[in-house]
Amino acid sequence: MDLLNTLVDKGLRRELPTREEALAVLATSDDELLDVVAAAGKVRRQWFGRRVKLNYLVNLKSGLCPEDCSYCSQRLGSKAEILKYTWLKPDDASKAAAAGVAGGAKRVCLVASGRGPTDKDVDRVSETISTIKEQNEGVEVCACLGLLSDGQAGRLRAAGADAYNHNLNTSEATYGDICTTHDFSDRVSTVQQAQAAGMSACSGLIAGMGESDADLVDVVFALRELDPDSVPVNFLIPFEGTPLAKEWNLTPQRALRILAMVRFVCPDIEVRLAGGREVHLRSLQPLALHLVNSIFLGDYLTSEGQAGKDDLAMIADAGFEVEGTDTTTLPEHRRPDCGEATADESDESDDAEDDAGELAATVAAPSDDTRRDLVSVRRRGAGTDLPPNA
Repeated sequence: MDLLNTLVDKGLRRELPTREEALAVLATSDDELLDVVAAAGKVRRQWFGRRVKLNYLVNLKSGLCPEDCSYCSQRLGSKAEILKYTWLKPDDASKAAAAGVAGGAKRVCLVASGRGPTDKDVDRVSETISTIKEQNEGVEVCACLGLLSDGQAGRLRAAGADAYNHNLNTSEATYGDICTTHDFSDRVSTVQQAQAAGMSACSGLIAGMGESDADLVDVVFALRELDPDSVPVNFLIPFEGTPLAKEWNLTPQRALRILAMVRFVCPDIEVRLAGGREVHLRSLQPLALHLVNSIFLGDYLTSEGQAGKDDLAMIADAGFEVEGTDTTTLPEHRRPDCGEATADESDESDDAEDDAGELAATVAAPSDDTRRDLVSVRRRGAGTDLPPNA
Protein backbone atom coordinates (compact mmCIF):
# COMPACT_ATOMS: atom_id res chain seq x y z
CA MET A 1 0.00 0.00 0.00
CA ASP A 2 1.76 3.15 -1.23
CA LEU A 3 0.25 5.35 1.49
CA LEU A 4 1.64 3.20 4.30
CA ASN A 5 5.08 2.88 2.69
CA THR A 6 5.21 6.66 2.39
CA LEU A 7 4.13 7.17 6.00
CA VAL A 8 6.69 4.68 7.31
CA ASP A 9 9.47 6.38 5.36
CA LYS A 10 8.40 9.77 6.69
CA GLY A 11 8.11 8.48 10.24
CA LEU A 12 11.60 7.01 10.19
CA ARG A 13 12.89 10.39 9.01
CA ARG A 14 10.75 12.35 11.51
CA GLU A 15 9.03 14.03 8.59
CA LEU A 16 5.49 15.31 9.11
CA PRO A 17 2.85 13.68 6.90
CA THR A 18 0.39 15.83 5.01
CA ARG A 19 -3.12 16.37 6.33
CA GLU A 20 -4.40 14.40 3.37
CA GLU A 21 -2.22 11.44 4.34
CA ALA A 22 -3.38 11.62 7.95
CA LEU A 23 -7.01 11.69 6.82
CA ALA A 24 -6.34 8.72 4.54
CA VAL A 25 -5.20 6.64 7.54
CA LEU A 26 -8.53 7.27 9.24
CA ALA A 27 -10.35 6.33 6.03
CA THR A 28 -8.70 2.92 5.64
CA SER A 29 -10.95 -0.11 5.77
CA ASP A 30 -11.15 -2.82 8.41
CA ASP A 31 -9.59 -5.20 5.86
CA GLU A 32 -6.51 -2.94 5.84
CA LEU A 33 -6.32 -2.53 9.62
CA LEU A 34 -3.49 -4.99 10.27
CA ASP A 35 -1.41 -3.39 7.52
CA VAL A 36 -1.95 0.02 9.15
CA VAL A 37 -0.97 -1.28 12.59
CA ALA A 38 2.11 -3.06 11.21
CA ALA A 39 3.25 0.08 9.39
CA ALA A 40 2.80 2.39 12.37
CA GLY A 41 4.47 -0.29 14.53
CA LYS A 42 7.68 0.06 12.52
CA VAL A 43 7.76 3.77 13.33
CA ARG A 44 7.03 3.11 17.00
CA ARG A 45 9.89 0.57 17.24
CA GLN A 46 12.32 2.88 15.47
CA TRP A 47 12.11 5.46 18.24
CA PHE A 48 11.00 3.46 21.29
CA GLY A 49 11.93 -0.18 20.67
CA ARG A 50 9.55 -2.50 22.50
CA ARG A 51 9.45 -0.50 25.72
CA VAL A 52 6.20 0.54 27.41
CA LYS A 53 6.26 3.38 29.92
CA LEU A 54 3.81 3.04 32.81
CA ASN A 55 2.09 6.09 34.31
CA TYR A 56 -0.09 6.24 37.40
CA LEU A 57 -2.87 8.74 38.14
CA VAL A 58 -3.52 10.20 41.58
CA ASN A 59 -6.71 12.26 41.75
CA LEU A 60 -5.85 14.92 44.36
CA LYS A 61 -9.28 16.58 44.34
CA SER A 62 -12.32 14.97 42.77
CA GLY A 63 -15.52 16.54 41.44
CA LEU A 64 -17.05 19.98 42.11
CA CYS A 65 -15.47 21.66 39.07
CA PRO A 66 -16.90 25.02 37.92
CA GLU A 67 -16.07 24.37 34.24
CA ASP A 68 -18.68 22.93 31.88
CA CYS A 69 -16.60 20.55 29.72
CA SER A 70 -19.25 18.23 28.26
CA TYR A 71 -17.12 15.09 28.38
CA CYS A 72 -16.18 15.35 32.05
CA SER A 73 -17.84 13.51 34.94
CA GLN A 74 -16.54 16.24 37.30
CA ARG A 75 -18.07 19.14 35.34
CA LEU A 76 -20.45 21.79 36.59
CA GLY A 77 -23.91 20.21 36.69
CA SER A 78 -22.66 16.63 36.31
CA LYS A 79 -25.03 14.02 37.71
CA ALA A 80 -22.47 11.24 37.41
CA GLU A 81 -22.23 9.41 40.71
CA ILE A 82 -18.49 9.81 41.10
CA LEU A 83 -16.36 10.21 44.22
CA LYS A 84 -16.27 13.80 45.46
CA TYR A 85 -13.61 14.98 47.90
CA THR A 86 -11.35 17.95 48.52
CA TRP A 87 -7.54 18.00 48.51
CA LEU A 88 -5.68 14.90 49.62
CA LYS A 89 -3.02 15.51 52.23
CA PRO A 90 0.57 15.15 50.93
CA ASP A 91 1.18 11.93 52.85
CA ASP A 92 -2.05 10.37 51.55
CA ALA A 93 -1.20 11.39 47.98
CA SER A 94 2.30 9.95 48.39
CA LYS A 95 0.89 6.68 49.70
CA ALA A 96 -1.36 6.43 46.64
CA ALA A 97 1.57 7.27 44.36
CA ALA A 98 3.71 4.59 46.02
CA ALA A 99 1.18 1.92 45.04
CA GLY A 100 1.59 2.87 41.39
CA VAL A 101 5.38 2.99 41.63
CA ALA A 102 5.38 -0.45 43.26
CA GLY A 103 3.36 -1.70 40.29
CA GLY A 104 6.01 -0.46 37.86
CA ALA A 105 4.92 3.11 37.15
CA LYS A 106 7.73 5.43 36.15
CA ARG A 107 5.63 8.60 36.25
CA VAL A 108 3.01 9.75 38.74
CA CYS A 109 0.40 12.17 37.41
CA LEU A 110 -1.15 14.45 40.05
CA VAL A 111 -4.53 15.72 38.88
CA ALA A 112 -6.96 18.12 40.52
CA SER A 113 -10.36 19.23 39.24
CA GLY A 114 -11.05 22.93 38.77
CA ARG A 115 -10.48 25.79 36.36
CA GLY A 116 -6.97 26.27 37.66
CA PRO A 117 -4.99 26.40 40.90
CA THR A 118 -4.90 29.29 43.34
CA ASP A 119 -1.49 30.25 44.71
CA LYS A 120 -2.40 28.35 47.87
CA ASP A 121 -3.18 25.30 45.75
CA VAL A 122 0.24 25.55 44.10
CA ASP A 123 1.83 25.60 47.57
CA ARG A 124 -0.17 22.52 48.53
CA VAL A 125 0.74 20.63 45.36
CA SER A 126 4.38 21.68 45.70
CA GLU A 127 4.48 20.08 49.13
CA THR A 128 2.89 16.94 47.71
CA ILE A 129 5.47 16.77 44.92
CA SER A 130 8.30 17.08 47.42
CA THR A 131 6.82 14.36 49.61
CA ILE A 132 6.38 11.95 46.71
CA LYS A 133 9.92 12.51 45.46
CA GLU A 134 11.38 12.05 48.90
CA GLN A 135 9.58 8.76 49.38
CA ASN A 136 9.90 7.36 45.82
CA GLU A 137 13.38 7.61 44.41
CA GLY A 138 13.65 8.29 40.69
CA VAL A 139 9.94 8.82 40.06
CA GLU A 140 8.81 11.44 37.54
CA VAL A 141 5.98 13.73 38.65
CA CYS A 142 3.54 15.37 36.25
CA ALA A 143 1.04 17.96 37.49
CA CYS A 144 -2.36 18.51 35.91
CA LEU A 145 -4.15 21.35 37.68
CA GLY A 146 -5.97 23.21 34.92
CA LEU A 147 -5.23 26.66 33.51
CA LEU A 148 -2.10 28.27 34.95
CA SER A 149 -1.66 31.90 35.98
CA ASP A 150 1.53 33.94 35.67
CA GLY A 151 4.40 32.48 37.66
CA GLN A 152 2.66 29.27 38.70
CA ALA A 153 4.47 27.08 36.17
CA GLY A 154 7.82 28.28 37.48
CA ARG A 155 6.82 27.54 41.05
CA LEU A 156 5.75 24.02 40.18
CA ARG A 157 9.00 23.43 38.33
CA ALA A 158 10.99 24.73 41.30
CA ALA A 159 9.07 22.31 43.54
CA GLY A 160 10.26 19.39 41.42
CA ALA A 161 7.48 18.90 38.84
CA ASP A 162 9.02 17.24 35.79
CA ALA A 163 6.04 17.73 33.51
CA TYR A 164 2.70 19.49 33.17
CA ASN A 165 -0.36 18.04 31.46
CA HIS A 166 -3.05 20.10 29.81
CA ASN A 167 -4.90 18.53 26.89
CA LEU A 168 -6.22 20.37 23.83
CA ASN A 169 -8.93 17.68 23.59
CA THR A 170 -10.43 18.58 20.22
CA SER A 171 -9.99 20.91 17.27
CA GLU A 172 -10.06 24.66 17.72
CA ALA A 173 -13.00 24.91 15.32
CA THR A 174 -15.22 22.68 17.46
CA TYR A 175 -13.88 23.49 20.93
CA GLY A 176 -16.87 25.71 21.69
CA ASP A 177 -19.15 22.71 21.19
CA ILE A 178 -17.70 20.91 24.20
CA CYS A 179 -16.88 23.82 26.53
CA THR A 180 -18.03 27.42 27.00
CA THR A 181 -16.22 28.44 30.21
CA HIS A 182 -12.78 28.69 28.59
CA ASP A 183 -11.51 28.40 25.04
CA PHE A 184 -8.89 26.60 22.98
CA SER A 185 -6.36 29.42 23.23
CA ASP A 186 -6.43 29.20 27.03
CA ARG A 187 -5.29 25.61 26.79
CA VAL A 188 -2.55 26.40 24.29
CA SER A 189 -1.30 29.19 26.54
CA THR A 190 -1.04 26.89 29.57
CA VAL A 191 1.00 24.32 27.61
CA GLN A 192 3.33 27.07 26.45
CA GLN A 193 3.73 28.39 30.00
CA ALA A 194 4.75 24.93 31.18
CA GLN A 195 7.31 24.66 28.39
CA ALA A 196 8.69 28.13 29.12
CA ALA A 197 9.18 27.15 32.77
CA GLY A 198 11.27 24.16 31.78
CA MET A 199 8.70 21.44 32.35
CA SER A 200 8.11 18.67 29.86
CA ALA A 201 4.81 19.39 28.13
CA CYS A 202 2.12 16.71 28.04
CA SER A 203 -0.93 17.48 25.90
CA GLY A 204 -3.35 15.24 24.06
CA LEU A 205 -6.89 14.68 22.85
CA ILE A 206 -10.18 12.93 23.45
CA ALA A 207 -11.66 10.92 20.58
CA GLY A 208 -15.25 9.76 20.32
CA MET A 209 -17.11 12.98 21.13
CA GLY A 210 -18.85 13.10 17.74
CA GLU A 211 -15.96 14.87 16.01
CA SER A 212 -15.18 14.45 12.31
CA ASP A 213 -12.01 12.96 10.84
CA ALA A 214 -10.96 16.50 9.96
CA ASP A 215 -11.34 17.55 13.62
CA LEU A 216 -9.12 14.67 14.74
CA VAL A 217 -6.43 15.55 12.23
CA ASP A 218 -6.68 19.25 13.13
CA VAL A 219 -6.15 18.66 16.85
CA VAL A 220 -3.23 16.27 16.26
CA PHE A 221 -1.57 18.76 13.93
CA ALA A 222 -2.15 21.51 16.51
CA LEU A 223 -0.46 19.30 19.08
CA ARG A 224 2.45 18.61 16.74
CA GLU A 225 2.89 22.36 16.32
CA LEU A 226 3.00 22.78 20.11
CA ASP A 227 5.61 20.00 20.16
CA PRO A 228 4.84 18.37 23.53
CA ASP A 229 7.01 15.50 24.72
CA SER A 230 3.99 13.26 25.33
CA VAL A 231 0.55 13.01 23.72
CA PRO A 232 -2.14 11.13 25.69
CA VAL A 233 -4.92 9.74 23.50
CA ASN A 234 -8.15 9.38 25.47
CA PHE A 235 -11.30 7.71 24.21
CA LEU A 236 -14.50 9.22 25.57
CA ILE A 237 -15.94 7.41 28.57
CA PRO A 238 -19.67 8.19 28.21
CA PHE A 239 -20.59 8.64 31.86
CA GLU A 240 -24.28 8.59 32.67
CA GLY A 241 -25.18 12.03 34.00
CA THR A 242 -23.03 13.96 31.49
CA PRO A 243 -24.10 15.61 28.20
CA LEU A 244 -22.12 13.08 26.14
CA ALA A 245 -23.53 9.98 27.85
CA LYS A 246 -25.09 8.76 24.60
CA GLU A 247 -22.00 9.30 22.42
CA TRP A 248 -20.91 5.76 21.58
CA ASN A 249 -19.13 6.48 18.30
CA LEU A 250 -16.06 4.26 18.46
CA THR A 251 -15.31 0.71 17.43
CA PRO A 252 -12.07 -1.03 18.40
CA GLN A 253 -10.95 -0.77 14.77
CA ARG A 254 -11.54 2.98 14.60
CA ALA A 255 -9.71 3.48 17.89
CA LEU A 256 -6.69 1.67 16.43
CA ARG A 257 -6.78 3.80 13.27
CA ILE A 258 -6.82 6.94 15.40
CA LEU A 259 -3.79 5.75 17.37
CA ALA A 260 -1.96 4.90 14.15
CA MET A 261 -2.67 8.35 12.73
CA VAL A 262 -1.31 9.98 15.90
CA ARG A 263 1.84 7.85 15.69
CA PHE A 264 2.47 8.85 12.08
CA VAL A 265 2.03 12.55 12.91
CA CYS A 266 4.06 12.24 16.14
CA PRO A 267 6.62 9.58 15.28
CA ASP A 268 9.22 10.34 17.97
CA ILE A 269 6.87 11.66 20.69
CA GLU A 270 5.64 9.58 23.63
CA VAL A 271 2.14 8.53 22.56
CA ARG A 272 0.18 7.41 25.61
CA LEU A 273 -2.89 5.19 25.56
CA ALA A 274 -5.07 6.84 28.18
CA GLY A 275 -8.64 6.80 29.48
CA GLY A 276 -11.29 4.69 27.77
CA ARG A 277 -9.05 1.97 26.33
CA GLU A 278 -10.86 -0.80 28.19
CA VAL A 279 -14.24 0.56 27.10
CA HIS A 280 -13.52 0.96 23.40
CA LEU A 281 -10.53 -1.23 22.47
CA ARG A 282 -11.64 -4.08 24.69
CA SER A 283 -10.00 -7.34 23.54
CA LEU A 284 -7.90 -5.46 20.96
CA GLN A 285 -5.91 -3.58 23.61
CA PRO A 286 -2.73 -5.60 22.96
CA LEU A 287 -2.69 -4.43 19.33
CA ALA A 288 -2.51 -0.83 20.54
CA LEU A 289 0.89 -1.55 22.11
CA HIS A 290 2.28 -1.72 18.57
CA LEU A 291 1.25 1.94 18.19
CA VAL A 292 1.73 3.57 21.60
CA ASN A 293 4.75 3.41 23.88
CA SER A 294 3.05 4.49 27.10
CA ILE A 295 -0.09 3.59 29.07
CA PHE A 296 -1.76 4.33 32.39
CA LEU A 297 -1.55 1.56 34.94
CA GLY A 298 -4.75 0.60 36.77
CA ASP A 299 -7.52 3.13 37.40
CA TYR A 300 -8.18 6.61 36.02
CA LEU A 301 -9.53 9.75 37.67
CA THR A 302 -13.17 8.83 38.20
CA SER A 303 -13.41 5.48 36.42
CA GLU A 304 -11.87 2.09 37.07
CA GLY A 305 -9.48 0.47 34.62
CA GLN A 306 -8.53 -3.16 34.31
CA ALA A 307 -6.47 -4.64 37.12
CA GLY A 308 -2.86 -3.49 37.21
CA LYS A 309 -1.64 -7.11 37.12
CA ASP A 310 -3.64 -7.61 33.92
CA ASP A 311 -1.95 -4.55 32.37
CA LEU A 312 1.46 -6.07 33.15
CA ALA A 313 0.42 -9.48 31.81
CA MET A 314 -0.89 -7.87 28.61
CA ILE A 315 2.42 -6.10 28.03
CA ALA A 316 4.42 -9.28 28.58
CA ASP A 317 2.10 -11.48 26.51
CA ALA A 318 2.30 -9.04 23.58
CA GLY A 319 6.10 -9.27 23.61
CA PHE A 320 6.82 -5.85 25.09
CA GLU A 321 8.68 -4.84 28.25
CA VAL A 322 8.04 -2.30 30.98
CA GLU A 323 10.40 0.67 30.75
CA GLY A 324 12.62 1.03 33.81
CA THR A 325 13.67 4.15 35.66
CA ASP A 326 17.20 3.68 34.31
CA THR A 327 15.98 4.27 30.76
CA THR A 328 15.12 7.66 29.28
CA THR A 329 11.83 7.56 27.42
CA LEU A 330 12.45 10.04 24.61
CA PRO A 331 14.89 9.53 21.74
CA GLU A 332 18.19 11.32 22.21
CA HIS A 333 17.46 14.15 19.79
CA ARG A 334 14.37 15.15 21.82
CA ARG A 335 16.10 15.41 25.19
CA PRO A 336 17.16 18.73 26.74
CA ASP A 337 20.45 17.10 27.73
CA CYS A 338 21.66 14.90 24.92
CA GLY A 339 24.48 13.58 27.10
CA GLU A 340 22.06 11.65 29.28
CA ALA A 341 22.80 7.91 29.46
CA THR A 342 20.04 5.71 28.06
CA ALA A 343 19.38 2.42 26.42
CA ASP A 344 19.54 2.52 22.63
CA GLU A 345 16.19 3.92 21.59
CA SER A 346 16.48 2.50 18.09
CA ASP A 347 17.63 -0.98 19.06
CA GLU A 348 14.90 -2.52 16.95
CA SER A 349 14.76 -0.05 14.08
CA ASP A 350 15.53 -2.79 11.54
CA ASP A 351 13.09 -5.25 13.07
CA ALA A 352 10.27 -5.71 10.63
CA GLU A 353 9.02 -9.14 11.56
CA ASP A 354 5.83 -7.75 13.13
CA ASP A 355 4.07 -7.68 9.80
CA ALA A 356 0.39 -8.25 9.25
CA GLY A 357 0.83 -12.01 9.41
CA GLU A 358 2.17 -11.98 12.97
CA LEU A 359 -0.30 -9.38 14.13
CA ALA A 360 -3.20 -11.42 12.85
CA ALA A 361 -2.69 -13.88 15.66
CA THR A 362 -3.58 -11.24 18.25
CA VAL A 363 -6.85 -10.08 16.73
CA ALA A 364 -10.07 -11.10 18.46
CA ALA A 365 -13.48 -10.62 16.96
CA PRO A 366 -14.80 -7.29 18.28
CA SER A 367 -18.35 -6.58 19.30
CA ASP A 368 -20.21 -3.60 17.86
CA ASP A 369 -22.65 -3.56 20.78
CA THR A 370 -22.70 -0.58 23.10
CA ARG A 371 -20.95 -1.75 26.26
CA ARG A 372 -22.24 0.48 29.02
CA ASP A 373 -21.33 -2.25 31.47
CA LEU A 374 -17.66 -1.38 30.90
CA VAL A 375 -18.08 2.14 32.32
CA SER A 376 -17.26 1.59 35.97
CA VAL A 377 -17.09 4.51 38.41
CA ARG A 378 -13.99 4.43 40.61
CA ARG A 379 -14.77 3.38 44.19
CA ARG A 380 -11.25 2.56 45.42
CA GLY A 381 -7.88 4.23 45.85
CA ALA A 382 -7.47 7.97 46.41
CA GLY A 383 -10.29 9.47 48.45
CA THR A 384 -11.45 6.10 49.82
CA ASP A 385 -10.39 3.62 52.48
CA LEU A 386 -9.89 0.86 49.92
CA PRO A 387 -6.49 -0.02 48.43
CA PRO A 388 -5.78 1.38 44.97
CA ASN A 389 -5.67 -0.66 41.79
CA ALA A 390 -2.05 -0.78 40.71
